[in-house]
Amino acid sequence: MYCMDIKPRLVRSKPVLRRNLCRPRRFLHQQHSTRQTQTKTQTITRDCSLTAMNVESWADSPDLPTPQQPDRLCLESFWSEVETIRSDSEPDSSRRDSRQSEDGEQEELWLQDAGLSPLVTGEEEDVDKAVLLSTLTKTQAAAVQRRIDSYTCSLRKRNKTPPRHVRDVFSSPIAQSAVPETHNSEPDAHRNMESVTKTQRSAVSGQETQGLQMDEIFITDVAYCEQAAILLKQAKLPQNNSSQCRRDDGALPRVICPQCRLGVTRVLDLSQQDMKKVRQLALIDMTALCDLLGLEVKRHKTCKRKIPESCLFGVPLASLVESDQKIKPNTQIPLFLQTLLSFLEKKGLDSEGILRVPGSQSRIKVLQQKLENSFYSGSFSWDEVSPNDAAALLKKFIRELPAPLLTAEHLNTFSAVRDIADLKQKLHMLNLLVLLLPEPNRNTLKALLEFLSKVVLSERRNRMNLWAVSTIMAPNLFLHKAVPSKLAVDGPEKGQAERAADIMRLLIRYQDLLWTVPNFLLSQVRKLNENSSRRYQFYDKRIKHLLRKIHTDSRDKPDKNSGECRTVKIQLGDVSFSMEFRLTINSRASDLMSQFYKELHASDNSRGLLKRNGSTTYPDCAIYEVGGNIGEHCLDPETHLFDLYNNNPGGEWIIKLRSSSRGQ
Repeated sequence: MYCMDIKPRLVRSKPVLRRNLCRPRRFLHQQHSTRQTQTKTQTITRDCSLTAMNVESWADSPDLPTPQQPDRLCLESFWSEVETIRSDSEPDSSRRDSRQSEDGEQEELWLQDAGLSPLVTGEEEDVDKAVLLSTLTKTQAAAVQRRIDSYTCSLRKRNKTPPRHVRDVFSSPIAQSAVPETHNSEPDAHRNMESVTKTQRSAVSGQETQGLQMDEIFITDVAYCEQAAILLKQAKLPQNNSSQCRRDDGALPRVICPQCRLGVTRVLDLSQQDMKKVRQLALIDMTALCDLLGLEVKRHKTCKRKIPESCLFGVPLASLVESDQKIKPNTQIPLFLQTLLSFLEKKGLDSEGILRVPGSQSRIKVLQQKLENSFYSGSFSWDEVSPNDAAALLKKFIRELPAPLLTAEHLNTFSAVRDIADLKQKLHMLNLLVLLLPEPNRNTLKALLEFLSKVVLSERRNRMNLWAVSTIMAPNLFLHKAVPSKLAVDGPEKGQAERAADIMRLLIRYQDLLWTVPNFLLSQVRKLNENSSRRYQFYDKRIKHLLRKIHTDSRDKPDKNSGECRTVKIQLGDVSFSMEFRLTINSRASDLMSQFYKELHASDNSRGLLKRNGSTTYPDCAIYEVGGNIGEHCLDPETHLFDLYNNNPGGEWIIKLRSSSRGQ
């Protein structure tokens, strides 16, 4: 891995770039300090103990420079975008489409989103409350208790009956057995962090002595808030005070994820029911992490607004996806955005200054009107669209969404990430925030980031590096007329631009990592499903403990010294059959798929399914874990099936066609 700095290449495509830049000009003429250039290059070999999800550096060739700070042109472009957004939103500047929640309302909304609404409504759902609370760690439970205390205090001010205290839920007979495990989770988390870190130190040892930046080890087996609590106690985590915040040199290291024998779980691998539980637990963990880091984030509640009479621009994202699914089933992002991004990938990646060079405003208005009238009829001709005009339409589409792409509820939290000093803590927050986004927003954001990463990888031809793309796109995502932003107030402009662009480049750089479900959240979901399936109604402790012992002893787990045959179901359209697979301690999901394809090729079931024009084509299938303590889970090829069986002995393994939504 290497880092090189050269003087920025200034692209002066059009004089319009310097318009409306009065505010930032006072720092543009400051003397820039000389930066050292580092010409060392080193080939980094991937450790065999690391998972394939390891994130490599952005440089795709040895002689491609990687700037560590935004240059002057990047900052000019940033404020040019800000002025464009302000001018577009001037007619509606007097009206906000969202408002800050009132006193006590924030805690009430938080408890509802976290799946703890019975604590607010007072409904008799002790079992449901106990099941969710029993899966929490000590730090997570403390965050819930703080929200309950704050909500109780606000209710007293309004002379309303306070809800039950969280301690009353934990002290109920149903939850008593889970409390010790919850509050004693910190030592286990400490041991897990130490064991994982020790095994990975050899992979990155010696880098400091060679003058290279240390790789970041990204642990997902331990709750992010528990990691922060441990590091705070060890005085290893920098505080967020402005005087103590260390300055980031701009270099982004390689992030290494220790290998998990259960494989990597991505967002689209889980069913909607399990993802709902993931979002509830992610909200609790993110809130606990914010409390530890001292981040005060105020949520904004989106108000109802009149939907414009259009079919593309200004339409709510969920409504747009829902209407497009009637045309193309299983589509996950708007068809217009798919077409626009596809056009830009074909015509715009080689265009110098793409995204930075503005298109003609008059042409953009004409194109927007034509798209509104003729896009769905198929009569719109993309031949008359230039790459710069298409890029302007892309930014305009994002800006004119009635609610921010990052949502009004979480936009301020996304913005607050730039105040965190530690890189891993930033990634922890962004990972949880991505999981909290509604499905249409999350899928649309992923499609956008995938395109932006392709722009960066084509830097040789388009002269747009990671900083340039980030500074251009940051205002379009972090400024919205529906939510007031700190970028709109006076202050050190250069620092504001760099911090906002820094979050944008983290989203682009580490998007594959951020769109995964951490192992600790998946474990909590499994535990939540297990506890929900039991639902003990016996309040006699002796009977309850006896039933728990019987339930635990009745689990049939395979003997590690002997093979175990598992029946795997096959579902390929109208064809259904089964096959036997001998399970060993080293069996992986890829081994099972290899056996499946061999048996499918030799069986009668392959007739009419695999033969096309005399060639053999295998269907795109995957192994799904169904039932037991999970709803439905698409397995990673590197999943060790023996460990999966031990984690979920009651689940079935089904091989079927991969979901059409996966990977979009």
